[in-house]
Amino acid sequence: MTQDEPPPREAAPPGGMAAYFRSRWNGQLPLATLFWRDMVIVGTTVNIAATLTAVLLLALDAPAPLAVAIHFAPVPWNVFLFTSVWRATARLRPTAAFAWQSAAALWLVLAVIS
Repeated sequence: MTQDEPPPREAAPPGGMAAYFRSRWNGQLPLATLFWRDMVIVGTTVNIAATLTAVLLLALDAPAPLAVAIHFAPVPWNVFLFTSVWRATARLRPTAAFAWQSAAALWLVLAVIS
C-alpha cells in the first residue's frame, strides 16, 4: 500500500437497514425485546425527543406547522413498531397474544396523543 491509497474501510454489517426492518417485520426478534427495548424504551425516547423539539421550536417562534410536523414525525415509526409486535404475537396462545397486543395498542395511543 502506498501513501496515496486510502486505508481499507471496514465492511458494513450484513443487511444494514433493510435487515433491521425485516427482522422486526418477520418476527425474527424475540417479542419481549421488540416490545420493551424497541417500542417502550427507544420508541418512547424518540417520541419525547420529537415533542421537546416541537415545543422548543414553538418557543423560538418557529412556524407552528413545522412544530406540528416534527411532533408527529415519529407516527409512522410508531405504527411500524405496533404492527411488528402485533405480527410477532401470531405464535402465542390467544390470551398471551391479547395481552401483548393490548399493551402495544395502549402504547401506540399514548405515543400518538401525547
